[in-house]
Amino acid sequence: MATMKRWTAVSLILWLSVDLWTMPAGEAARILAVETVPGKSHWYFMRSVLRSLTDAGHTVTVFTMFPQGDRPNYTEVDTSRDFVLKLDMDVTQTIREYSGPFNLVNVMAKIGRYYCDAINGNQDLAELIASGARDRYDVLVIEPQFIDCISYLADALGLPVIYTIPSTMLTFSERQLTGHLSNPATVSNLLAKHAVPRTFVQRFANTALLTYSIAKSLYDYLVILLTDPRPYYLAPSVNPAIIFQNSHYVSEASKPITSNVVYVGGIHLTPAKTIPKDILDFIEDSPQGVIFFTFGSTIKVSSLPEHIERSFKEALAAVPQRVLWKYEGEMKDKPKNVMIRKWFPQREILLHPKVKLFISHGGISGVYEAVDAGVPVLGFPIFYDQPRNIENLVLNGMAISMDLLSVTEEKVSNAISKLINDKKYSTNAKITSDRFKDRPMTPQQSVVYWTEYVIRHKGAPHLKSDALNLTWYQYLLLDVIAVLLIFVFLVAFVVFKVFKCIKALMNNKVKTQ
Repeated sequence: MATMKRWTAVSLILWLSVDLWTMPAGEAARILAVETVPGKSHWYFMRSVLRSLTDAGHTVTVFTMFPQGDRPNYTEVDTSRDFVLKLDMDVTQTIREYSGPFNLVNVMAKIGRYYCDAINGNQDLAELIASGARDRYDVLVIEPQFIDCISYLADALGLPVIYTIPSTMLTFSERQLTGHLSNPATVSNLLAKHAVPRTFVQRFANTALLTYSIAKSLYDYLVILLTDPRPYYLAPSVNPAIIFQNSHYVSEASKPITSNVVYVGGIHLTPAKTIPKDILDFIEDSPQGVIFFTFGSTIKVSSLPEHIERSFKEALAAVPQRVLWKYEGEMKDKPKNVMIRKWFPQREILLHPKVKLFISHGGISGVYEAVDAGVPVLGFPIFYDQPRNIENLVLNGMAISMDLLSVTEEKVSNAISKLINDKKYSTNAKITSDRFKDRPMTPQQSVVYWTEYVIRHKGAPHLKSDALNLTWYQYLLLDVIAVLLIFVFLVAFVVFKVFKCIKALMNNKVKTQ
């Protein structure tokens, strides 16, 4: 009995030693962070990662274009003057310029080049590089760009790098970031309109999009090197120690990933706060429930073409539910059952039990908020990862996807009726929510653990794939295939010669007879 107690005590001590194996006491990590994309959804993800670290006692200095004020262990450097912020964009213009995947690929280098120039042109960051940061910080947290100008910062600062990706994996950069390339036969491209490539047409389109995006990115990068070879395009490649990716199995079909890719989808989700009284009263006084309609912070809903806005108004005016509609400015002919605001507490509203439906553009933050709340979604994806995000919800049986420019009153009414009245959508939304919440470690805990892991293990080079050391032709086994083809050719040639000699001998034998 005494032996058993002794082993129990030892086991408990060992368990505690593993559970508490984080940074040594009193040695808070010093983290430098740089946000590189002037989009609020990108910043919300980065901000959530950094808040997890400061809540764990680490010290953060961040360069951001969306400053909100310093707090204990947290210092901001305002970079908003260096960027044109992407807010309240016109719907029609956005669809025209960015909605098609090939259109987006074509402008990626231009966008990336602008962001790279803005980042590396920041005077405060330039002074930090010049003064040296190796002894002032332990790790660099940064969002990668369409073209690699991040390696310059990592190399100049001499710090291990952690990437934050506020979407699913950047398919066109996956090989560069992780060393591996997802199989287009099973993994849909970030810019694809399908969740999983199941048909021949989808697999063909997926392969074409992957090939084109990689080739176009390489071409654009070579053009930049030849025409404008700035120092931050010429630095040796520095691969990330860890990639914090805003993914989860409800928004990303199962796929192979490398050891240093960590899913932290939904990290921005926080405990609900109080809903303002006027909005709360509007919700609770609706006996048939509420529909919540927003296209997020990037798209200006009031810029919808008149006939499309009219279709939404007519459809929503006819539903028995009340409607919360995020809308900029005054709305003409506003339906009586609609409340409009320039801003709504989205997280809190979706968690309210009276919310029956979420009408959304499919931004990943809103997707996770709807999934967490278990609310069905009517999606109108516009560009980038939004079509794929909504299709993953469709795959989970909790959403319907529609083309925004093909909207009619009848189509919207039918979709709303189906999503609210057919119980399978709310049931599937609750099932998806349960799957989303069932995880061994919270996203916040994952961020803290793996950041500390990288620092403890001096950049954790052992987590990086050896595929990063291979050239593209070695990775695709083209050298092996070439040798095999040569071998097959030589064998075939020898066999051909042998048969030719045998045939000649037989012919000579016949002649002599």
